[in-house]
Amino acid sequence: MSRQKLKKFEENKSRDNVIEDGKPFYNSIKGNWNSDFFKNSNEITLELACGRGEYSIGMSQKFPERNFVGVDLKGDRLWKGSGVAIDQKQENVGFLRTDILLLENFFDQQEVNEIWVVFPDPRPRKRDAKRRLMHDRYLDVYKKVIKPGGVVRLKTDNTDFFEYALEVLKERTDITGLIHTFDVYESEYRPECHEITTRYEAKFSQEGHKIKYLRFSFL
Repeated sequence: MSRQKLKKFEENKSRDNVIEDGKPFYNSIKGNWNSDFFKNSNEITLELACGRGEYSIGMSQKFPERNFVGVDLKGDRLWKGSGVAIDQKQENVGFLRTDILLLENFFDQQEVNEIWVVFPDPRPRKRDAKRRLMHDRYLDVYKKVIKPGGVVRLKTDNTDFFEYALEVLKERTDITGLIHTFDVYESEYRPECHEITTRYEAKFSQEGHKIKYLRFSFL
């Protein structure tokens, strides 16, 4: 492991806006995000596989009356987002380092109001289908932590992954309000994305890829 990465891990240990193994709240935050972490009763939005947390940061600036949690397993990525939040004094955003399949260990049932999945790894190999963030086993987790009527949103440049997600969602019997577009910036749904552009999105758009978008709720 590089010295630079080790340094980032050490800095994460001292940052109050990062929750990870070995730190306060890691084993007690479930059901207590509003009372113990954000210290308010505002709605909570998750950004899953958040990377540098660009959407969490962007939305926390646009919606100061809401709370945001970026979730990722990579500590060096969370270091970037948490640092930006600290520099900009964004106290309505935090970061959780964990595997997304373990969300139930950190969020109580119906504790979350909204979920964003922004440019996840498409896992194109067939044998990796279970690792795609729109696979049924992930959707089952999302359903448990989100409130009734809460919205799940997906943005991606990858057509195969997007079509896979649509196929999975249309086969389920607990999905309602599903909408989708294969070119969000030329659609009526553009305002829902809040004009927030991640570095991956900018890169893929410049390469000519259309940005796909969908949203849905669970029954």
